[in-house]
Order: sequence, then structure tokens, then C-alpha cells
Amino acid sequence: MPFCRNNWTRPVPFSLESCFCDVPVSSNTLGMVKDGPVENKLQALDIQFRELDVTKDNLTQQFEHHSKTLASQAAHDEIWTAVLALGFTSMELNILYSYVIEVLICLHTRVLQKLPDLGRSLPTLASVLRRQVKNKHIRIVWESVLEEYGLQERDVTALCTFFIAHGNKAEHYAANVRRMYIKDVTFMITNMVKNQALQDGLLRAVQVIEKGKAVGTPEHQRAFLKELIPSIRDEPVTQ
Repeated sequence: MPFCRNNWTRPVPFSLESCFCDVPVSSNTLGMVKDGPVENKLQALDIQFRELDVTKDNLTQQFEHHSKTLASQAAHDEIWTAVLALGFTSMELNILYSYVIEVLICLHTRVLQKLPDLGRSLPTLASVLRRQVKNKHIRIVWESVLEEYGLQERDVTALCTFFIAHGNKAEHYAANVRRMYIKDVTFMITNMVKNQALQDGLLRAVQVIEKGKAVGTPEHQRAFLKELIPSIRDEPVTQ
């Protein structure tokens, strides 16, 4: 067939855009591309991980609080056991009780001096201990009083435990009577009381009454007492 110029047409250039230019794209289709199933799953996983992190932090805080509570309860139980197992005579218990009750009275009196408006609502030291837990103002005053006397919370716990255990049968001795019966009560406590927390509390109670404040640490006191106790092994043998 002869070539006919009139039958020839120019070819249309090919491109990817031309393949899709006439395809209708709905808004739903665009949404599936932007927020497809994979993206939704990733967002859901991210939310779940954040929730797990919050749950983990809450559980960790609860566990730490529970551990501290158990440790505190265990220490308190040990003090109770030590207090009930003390091998002192009635006279020695009376002397220790005298120091303990005088310190507890000092603490209560000092708190009332700093909080004169709360005198009626804080009739006892027990009421101070209860209310300082939730009342910030009372707690600040209570902590300042402890600092004034050189005491710590655990010392008060030990002293209160001793008071509860022996207060119903013990008798208060005045200072001159105490000195007449026992010359060195510090040595008696160090030698007889084995529980560390109870020993520290009683030693500090003696310091508060004798010196007005617990000065130094019980560890320094114990080291000083060991220096005062003569060592038989180190003494020269005389013929």
C-alpha cells in the first residue's frame, strides 16, 4: 500500500503522570495513604507503651513504699523484742524509765512552747506524733524540737516503745536518787542493751537530761567507754 501522509498521526509522549491523571482519587483513599493500617498500629503501640510506663512507675513507687513499711515494721518489732527481753532489775528499770519519761516530757513541753495556740489540741506527746504526720506546720516544729535536743525519729520510737512496755510498773527516780544507786548509767546501757536502736535511744536520752542535748554520736560514746574499761589482757603480770 502506498504511503499516505494523511493517514499518519504524531505519537503521544508516554509518562507515568498520564497514566493516573484521569484516575479519580477520593478523600478516603488519601486518608488510607496517610493514616494507613501500619500507622494506626504504631500509634496504638505507642499509647500502650506509655500506659505500661505509667503502670510500671506506679508499681515501682508502691513497691518501694511497701518495702520501707516492711523494713520499718521489722525494725520496730526488733525494738519491741529487745525492750521486753531487757534483763534489768526493778531498780535499774526505774532509773532508765526516769530518763525516758523526762525526755518525753521535755519534747512535749518544747512543742507546746512553740505552738501555744494548739495547747488544747495537743494535750499529750502522742497527739503531737499523730498530728505531725498530716499537719505540715506541726511537723516542722516537731522536727526543729528534735534537732534542738539532738534526737532523731528512731530515738523517739525506741523511747516510746520502752515507755509503753514498762511505764505501767516503773517508778520515777529523781536525779539525786539515780546517782545514788548507779554512778555510770551510760556504762550500764552500753553493757546491757544489745539492740542498737534501743541502745542509741537510751544513750541519747541520758545525754539530753544530763547535758541538755545529745552531743556527739552514740558510736563515739561507745568508743570512749571502751577506752575507759581496763583490759585485763593488756595489764602486765606481776610476780
